[in-house]
Amino acid sequence: MPPYRIRLFGDPVLKQKAAEVTDVDGNLARLVDDMIVTLHDAAGLGLAAPQVGVQKRLFVYDLHDGEGGKAIINPTITEHRGEWVYEEGCLSVPGLAWEIVRPKEVHLTGYDLDGNEVSIEADEITARLFQHELDHLEGILLIERLDPDTRKQALRTLRELNLEGGLERVPRAAHDL
Repeated sequence: MPPYRIRLFGDPVLKQKAAEVTDVDGNLARLVDDMIVTLHDAAGLGLAAPQVGVQKRLFVYDLHDGEGGKAIINPTITEHRGEWVYEEGCLSVPGLAWEIVRPKEVHLTGYDLDGNEVSIEADEITARLFQHELDHLEGILLIERLDPDTRKQALRTLRELNLEGGLERVPRAAHDL
């Protein structure tokens, strides 16, 4: 059993902007460790603190490249370039995915758990992952990135799943960020 339950579409915590992290301490380190366990249990690539009900500006991610889970505290995207369309899913909207246009390359800055500044140039899936998790920190779900017609259909599908109690039972997709 993972330490946290991932909050699903409809949970008000997912619509709130997260607060800056001011103290990097043992409590934050435990939160990060528990979020990484939760992320691995869900077989996702990234997990933002609001997705586990914690309103802090941090996210964890694991690209399954042998380096294990990492955390970025108070992240910011300082540059972005290009455009990339990709079918994107979300652990808070399990089993559903839509093609979403985002910048292809980003420059992300933030801090690690030791308080060291982090500066990462990322492209394609890693860039998308960072943008997706930053959206969560701003209270934005991927559904808000859809064009109006696709969004209307997505909301209809989500209402139907919620009415049937199905969102909890929908299997996670391999592309859920």
